[in-house]
Amino acid sequence: MRKLAAGNWKMNGMAASLSEVTALLAAHPAPGCEMLLCPPATLVAAMAAQARGSALQVGGQDCHAKLSGAHTGDISAAMLADAGASHVILGHSERRADHGESDEDVRMKTGAAWAAGLVAVVCVGETEAQRDAGQTLAVVGAQLKASLPEGATAANLVIAYEPVWAIGTGRTPTLAEIAEVHGFLRAELTARFGAEAGGMRLLYGGSVKPSNATEIFALADVDGALVGGASLKAADFGAIVAALSAA
Repeated sequence: MRKLAAGNWKMNGMAASLSEVTALLAAHPAPGCEMLLCPPATLVAAMAAQARGSALQVGGQDCHAKLSGAHTGDISAAMLADAGASHVILGHSERRADHGESDEDVRMKTGAAWAAGLVAVVCVGETEAQRDAGQTLAVVGAQLKASLPEGATAANLVIAYEPVWAIGTGRTPTLAEIAEVHGFLRAELTARFGAEAGGMRLLYGGSVKPSNATEIFALADVDGALVGGASLKAADFGAIVAALSAA
């Protein structure tokens, strides 16, 4: 499988920020991995137009579970696809915490994403308290089971493991801890989806940066990264792309 370097711009970026995309594509016109950037909704169409014909794919950061309707402020998966997106991040810990999204919400959104032809990047991860209580595998396993509808394939699903306590903190789990969770996720997906699970990409996210990317990407069952702050700058994200291409 081709590995995936995905960037989540979160609530950052203005039109001027698209100059970073220009710089990224100039430096990495044909990387040895797939590249995905998920900007705020205001930039999806412009970035998709800018990336057309290049190695960069563009995604949204969330979508509504319904196709259309009286849902002020929300964006449907079909709207993202219409704007040029190919992927959408779902179930990010910030959505689960800040907006009270449940596993059932994520499952419904994932089905909507697939119906619109989007690849769903579904996030799972434990809090620091859950990690300290030894509940990591139970938590991520329950999230994985309840957040995915039937019909998952290697082509329509990416899983991102993001320990909540490592996002934006500069802290990362040990390599052994990352390997344990990724191996567990692969086993759980295989038990449910069979051989198809072998091609499903498992991304690690949580303070991924150029300085730690190489050692993380060397781990079994780590098929790329979901990068936060480091994806906002072409130089930083490009270094992660280079590390993944060489892994």
